[in-house]
Amino acid sequence: MAVIEELPAIKFERVGAHSHIKGLGLDENGKAKFIGDGMVGQVKAREAAGIAVKLIKQGKLAGKGILLVGPTGSGKTAIAMGIARELGEDVPFVQISGSEIYSAEVKKTEFLKQALRRAIGVRISEERKVYEGMVEKMEIRKTRHPFNPYIEIPESIRITLKTKDDKKTIRAGREIAYQLLDMGVEEGDVIQIDAETGRVSKIGTTKEEEGLFFKKKVELPTGPVLKIKEFTYTVTLHDLDVVNARAGGIFSLIFGGGMEINDEIRERVDQTVKQWIEEGKATLVPGVLFIDECHMLDIEAFSFLARAMENELAPILILATNRGMTKIRGTDIEAPHGIPVDMLDRLLIINTEPYKKDEIREIIKIRAKEEKVELSEEALEYLADLGEKTSLRYAVQLLAPASIIAGGKRVEKEHVEKAREYFADIKRSISFVEKLEGMLK
Repeated sequence: MAVIEELPAIKFERVGAHSHIKGLGLDENGKAKFIGDGMVGQVKAREAAGIAVKLIKQGKLAGKGILLVGPTGSGKTAIAMGIARELGEDVPFVQISGSEIYSAEVKKTEFLKQALRRAIGVRISEERKVYEGMVEKMEIRKTRHPFNPYIEIPESIRITLKTKDDKKTIRAGREIAYQLLDMGVEEGDVIQIDAETGRVSKIGTTKEEEGLFFKKKVELPTGPVLKIKEFTYTVTLHDLDVVNARAGGIFSLIFGGGMEINDEIRERVDQTVKQWIEEGKATLVPGVLFIDECHMLDIEAFSFLARAMENELAPILILATNRGMTKIRGTDIEAPHGIPVDMLDRLLIINTEPYKKDEIREIIKIRAKEEKVELSEEALEYLADLGEKTSLRYAVQLLAPASIIAGGKRVEKEHVEKAREYFADIKRSISFVEKLEGMLK
């Protein structure tokens, strides 16, 4: 059971590379705004993704998938995440790389089975005792990672929840801290926390919509913070597999040893979920499985995925690659994007283009805001130039070190230049090594 204790009446932040993505940034007619929901540019690709979202919602993409093709750093992951956000806030989004399936611990097919089932949610609603309110203050206590002392991880969280009639400060453990961080919960958001299981649901925000970031606007809750209320949360099929394999209850998702998850257990879970859906106790939430660098998958993995896409319990499969004609791994056959033709026939292909300078400038502004870095106009323009000459990712990566050099104050051009001296882009790095190699000849 998750540990929650009320405290009588003191911030760690984790900013992901795509934590600013809230959707595809389309208007009511499906046309892409130049800037919207954290997305910039890629108008054609985003509008195509919007059409794919409509197909998914209408159930017309069953047995098919999406392939995003474009150069490195052209927003493929952002578009995949935008599709998931458009489908709903609690829609599971699982991101893996094609090379991850080659693990010594589990078989390729087992790894893919787990990834597919982590991307399928089951939304359950029932009356439970919950803490509900607006997040007035949130402080996370950090500790060193047990296996890597250079990394800090959450240890516990102290959170103050407020309603129109009540206010409580509670302290919770690491599991709840991770959930709050993964959901991007911040001050002003309205959340629910199950008092028994620690499951967290984000309801919306009380803050006004501002600029690039849009959330569901809700009113400040009324009544006590601790109350009996209908609590809606989403677990994945993989969560239920783990619970059944360890002979635990549905709400006792704990870590530790246990029996292996086999197809018999998965079949039993599937039958139970179907029964819940028929009885109106649950709703199926197909999520998104995003496989980057899909050209790294081999012929066996593609064969498995093609069969899995036809399953009635299947997530939306989105693949991404930056390769043209290349060999299918495990064969001597060359194919477009390194994907077998029979798999390509099942995919809607969306192309992404390199970002232009004005788009790079706006993306850097978004990332600076997300990372709470204040940039001068001169520094912003310099970073935009760097992004155009080198890569968008390199320009964005310089934000954090430039902020450190600036001592947490406004970042000026000279701070970015200093950061650029310390951290090389790919072209300078290659030139440096080639120069050294030439000295040895």
